[in-house]
Amino acid sequence: MIDLVATVTRRPVVLDGGLGTLLEARGNDVTSALWSARVLRDEPHEVRAAHAEFVAAGAEVVITASYQLSFGGEIPDAEVEALLRRSVSLAREAGDVAVAASVGPVGALRADGSEYTGSYGLSLDELRSAHRRRLHVLAESGADLLAVETIPSVLEVEALALELDDLGVPAFVSVSADSTGYAHRGARAEALRTAASVSSVLAVGVNCCAPETVLPALAEAPGIPLLAYPNTGERWDAATRTWHGGTAPLADAAPSWVAAGARLVGGCCRSTPADIAAIAAAVR
Repeated sequence: MIDLVATVTRRPVVLDGGLGTLLEARGNDVTSALWSARVLRDEPHEVRAAHAEFVAAGAEVVITASYQLSFGGEIPDAEVEALLRRSVSLAREAGDVAVAASVGPVGALRADGSEYTGSYGLSLDELRSAHRRRLHVLAESGADLLAVETIPSVLEVEALALELDDLGVPAFVSVSADSTGYAHRGARAEALRTAASVSSVLAVGVNCCAPETVLPALAEAPGIPLLAYPNTGERWDAATRTWHGGTAPLADAAPSWVAAGARLVGGCCRSTPADIAAIAAAVR
C-alpha cells in the first residue's frame, strides 16, 4: 500500500473519481438526501464494487462513502457509527490502496445546497460540535487519513482545523473553490492557510468545482503539497437536483495542476473510471 506522506513529496498520486456518479451509473438510486450513504446502508456490495472499479482504473487513493453521513439525522446514531466504520472497511476491501475517510461539510448533511455557500447560521463552536463525533469515529476506523472535503467557508475550515489539531491524525483538507463563502477577496487563500497550519494536514486544495477554477485557487495555496479533484464541468442545480452544461476532459488539465504543485489529483462529481484512467496516464 502506498505511503502517502512519503510519496506526495516525490510524485503525483492519483485519487478516485465521483463515487455517487459511478453508483448511479451502476443502476443505484442516489436521489435521496442520503445520496451514496443510502447505497452504503442498503447495498454495501455496490459501494465495494464501485471502489474496485476506480482502483482498476488507476486510483491509488479511494475516498469512502461517508461524505453525507453524520449523527443527528434520519438514521439512528448507533447505525450511523456502524455505517461510518463500514464505509472504511468496504474501501479497504477494494484493493491495496490508501483509504481516505470522507468528511463532508455541514451543508452536505443538510442536502439543501448550502455546501456551496457555507450559510448555516452556526457559530464556530457549533460547527466544531457538529463535526466532532464523526471525526473521532472515522479517525478510529482504520482509514489511512481523513478526507475533509468540499468545505465552503473560512469559518467551517477554521472549525475543522481546530478539531483536526486536537485529533492529530493524517488528513487532507479541500475547499469548494466555487463556493460563495469565498466571494470576498482573500477568503479562499485564508481558508487554505488555516488548513495548512495544522501539523497533521498533509495537503490542501480544491474539489467539487469547475475545472477552470483549479489553477487560480492553487495559486493562492501555501507551500505544502496541494490537491485538485474538480467536477467535469457540468453545473449542479441544488433546487432541481440535476446537472446542466457540457463536460471538460480533466486529463487535459491535470498536468498543469501538477506543475502548480498538486500532488493528489483526481476527479469529483461526474468523473468516471475512464476519467481517472486518463488522469493517471497524463500525470505519470
